[in-house]
Amino acid sequence: MIQVAILTRRLKEGKTYEDFRKAWFHTTGFGLAGGNKMYTMINAFDPREIIVIGITEVTLKQFSDTLNIDVDFRLEHSLDDIIEPEIGRKFGLLVSEDDFSAAGDIAYKPPCVSGKETNIEEFYHDLKEAAEMIARASEKRDKAKKAEI
Repeated sequence: MIQVAILTRRLKEGKTYEDFRKAWFHTTGFGLAGGNKMYTMINAFDPREIIVIGITEVTLKQFSDTLNIDVDFRLEHSLDDIIEPEIGRKFGLLVSEDDFSAAGDIAYKPPCVSGKETNIEEFYHDLKEAAEMIARASEKRDKAKKAEI
């Protein structure tokens, strides 16, 4: 499965993207053969808004492991001095990839990822499992942050 995360953060006044990058950058990798890429963009209409899109090819077990690595890393490498407290978090699984580059008519095709048709029943099962894993990781992070206070 391919997991997609979209995180939006707003820099505190006087902080720069480079400040964010130095604090955010993972110096511990996830160890995923399928890959984990992060695409970072800056909002054209609000240069203080940093948007990170993460695309990770994982099994459900690997997904749980990466969440734990990320929670532990982020607790050790806080962004609190760099970003505003509100963070936009969107997590999901890739259900289809479509290429509309061609000119002219394009025939409808069912949802596919990497050339393989998506089994919708299996997809929704995995989506539910992933949501539960994210909720548990969020609880772990929130509990640890409260203990710091």
